[in-house]
Amino acid sequence: MSNIPADANEHCPGPESAGAGKAAGCEGCPNQQICSTQASGPDPDLPLITQRLDQTHHKLLILSGKGGVGKSTFTAQLAFALSQTHEVGVVDIDVCGPSLPKIMGVEREDVHRSSNGWTPVFVSDSLSLMSIGFMLPDEDAAVIWRGPKKNGIIKQFLRDVDWPPLDFMLFDTPPGTSDEHLSVVQLLRDSGITGAVILTTPQEVALQDVRKEIDFCRKARVPIMGLVENMSGFVCPGCRHESAIFPPTTGGAQALCDELDIPLLGRIPLDPLIGRACDFGESFADSAPTSPAAVALAEIVKKIESLV
Repeated sequence: MSNIPADANEHCPGPESAGAGKAAGCEGCPNQQICSTQASGPDPDLPLITQRLDQTHHKLLILSGKGGVGKSTFTAQLAFALSQTHEVGVVDIDVCGPSLPKIMGVEREDVHRSSNGWTPVFVSDSLSLMSIGFMLPDEDAAVIWRGPKKNGIIKQFLRDVDWPPLDFMLFDTPPGTSDEHLSVVQLLRDSGITGAVILTTPQEVALQDVRKEIDFCRKARVPIMGLVENMSGFVCPGCRHESAIFPPTTGGAQALCDELDIPLLGRIPLDPLIGRACDFGESFADSAPTSPAAVALAEIVKKIESLV
């Protein structure tokens, strides 16, 4: 059976069977947890999602097992950069912390419904965004949802949104390897995931959780495009001297990439102007194009374009 993972147990019943993750043959399998948390049998909405996304060429997951490493900031700035030459859509699946509407400068916008489904919010002519942040009664309203409701809204973002033809669709994810991650991987199973870009910061406490994210990608068969080391030193905007705010005590992202045979896409230093750009919903590459962080981001964008 072609959908059985390569590292599955000898008597694997198959990830779509009723006994997936629960059968006796599943004991000790590295994929047991993933299989046991998904619904048995094929999802009837998968063909609809595949049809909806048939004009989306590349789907990239922005991941990190650790919170606070800058996934949303990186997703937004990557989207701004790619949209200079490509059609880009962004799906905010950080359901409980939807910050992309603010970071991308469209927090006052509303989602509209047409005969073709929900219309995403257009940040520019070539950049669109869908987030639950557009649907909250106010910006301080908490999203207090369990897994099934989170999964449902992610499915709606893929099945019910009238996405335009896209060169890139980026998925901003929450920390960890839980409901949102499992949902998006399963929902994109037939339409395909181009790969994952994994973010970390240099210190070992972040790298520990990133190792878990890498393990998740390998078990869920999500191709890893590479790692980005964010907040990689602080560059003084006055003298341009770089200081290690988060010391790479175990070698940082480079050592992890060497250990696990993963490409290092680049390092982005801390820059106060990045925070300012996010607060004002601006493209950092446009507002500070000569800063070391903007130059580093541009190199990462080139590498991602070359990998797809």
